[in-house]
Amino acid sequence: MARVHPNMVPRPASAVVDRAEEAPTTLTVWRKSLLFDCKGFTVYDPSGNLAYRVDSYASENGDEVVLMDAAGRPAFTVRRKRFSLQGEQWLVFAGEETRRPVYAIRRNGRGKTMANVTACAGGTSPSYEVEGSYARRCCVLYDGERRAVAEVRPSPKEVVGTDVFRLVVQPGVGVSFAMAVVVALEQMFARPSLLRSWSTA
Repeated sequence: MARVHPNMVPRPASAVVDRAEEAPTTLTVWRKSLLFDCKGFTVYDPSGNLAYRVDSYASENGDEVVLMDAAGRPAFTVRRKRFSLQGEQWLVFAGEETRRPVYAIRRNGRGKTMANVTACAGGTSPSYEVEGSYARRCCVLYDGERRAVAEVRPSPKEVVGTDVFRLVVQPGVGVSFAMAVVVALEQMFARPSLLRSWSTA
């Protein structure tokens, strides 16, 4: 696999793109933690600056994962919902708060839809569907009006394998939220999962 050469100087939190812009935001996602004895993600912006990271120690089972910004502040917590009657489901919480989820991401094996992303009770956020194949790093997040709002794309041709890929987020969609969806997809569909010590069928 080609080497990734990031600029490791963290940017201020305000510089992490989470606002509406005219052009899409493209992140480079590396399925590797920069910490020793950790599994996770390291995510860079188009300038090569660190944007997000996920660090999960090898001793952890990965049922709860924290997505952090470049400064180490929690953006979202993604936690597996136990004993769900609706199949495998992951809850997304804002920051480190784990009492009131803002989204539920449910695995869906029907047709082209691989996962449903729905706002939790009391929320006013829209719902989404994910179609495609995460294993091939080729899937799209659609909003309720069938607009493609985020997309996981394979790595550039010069990078071999699936450990490096791109996340393209359209204007008006939270980049942190889109990355949290990627973390949940990793848990549900990667074989083997990078962040979990075991996988469901």
